[in-house]
Amino acid sequence: MNKILAAAAVVALRKFRRRQHLAGGLRGRAPVPAALLAFSLLLTGCTVTSGPRTSTTTATLAPGAFSMLDDAGVEQIKASRTARLDMSSGTLEKAAVNVGVSENFGPEINTKGAGKIDLTIVGPAGEVTGKTDRIRFLSGETRADFSEVTYFLTAGSREEFYELIRDGVQRYGIAKESAEGWISSTESDPASKSDFSITSGFATGLEVNYDLRYNGAKGVQVIIVHVHPAA
Repeated sequence: MNKILAAAAVVALRKFRRRQHLAGGLRGRAPVPAALLAFSLLLTGCTVTSGPRTSTTTATLAPGAFSMLDDAGVEQIKASRTARLDMSSGTLEKAAVNVGVSENFGPEINTKGAGKIDLTIVGPAGEVTGKTDRIRFLSGETRADFSEVTYFLTAGSREEFYELIRDGVQRYGIAKESAEGWISSTESDPASKSDFSITSGFATGLEVNYDLRYNGAKGVQVIIVHVHPAA
């Protein structure tokens, strides 16, 4: 069929050239209509390209999927502002996220100034979640898993800082008495400076620790969240 169509296209071109000659003699030739030329090229097996094509890959993590920590995975986390880590077994295995087993550390993911990452760590009995611009992974040469996942929470006011602490108490089982005692002492002396680690919680099946970094002279307060594998 293609051969018949190709032949028809060639005949049409010849007729067009003949009409040009009869109408204009040797005074010149008009250009071949673009549609006719493209049609004939297509049928004879030729193709016309408009320039190089570049492949694109989506930065969005598929629903239900978990993040990788190799170079491509880190770029996807940064581009999508989303990270999901699977610690449902109680650990985060290095091989499962494309990190060499002998590596002491995983990648440090830093998006400061570019927006915060929606982080989810799926534990055996619940999820650890937060918005952060910095995530770190600690391990060791003899460990097949990560011994700790660390991320940073920030608050722009004392009230917001206290709210984050109480949220950790409610969601992760962090010691309420320890947290409220620290809050009371800071409320009585808001200009103080304090580094304080609240007793860990285990409600998600993982150990979650809030390491407070408070400085009343600064506008931004920090909680360093340490997530450890299940004991």
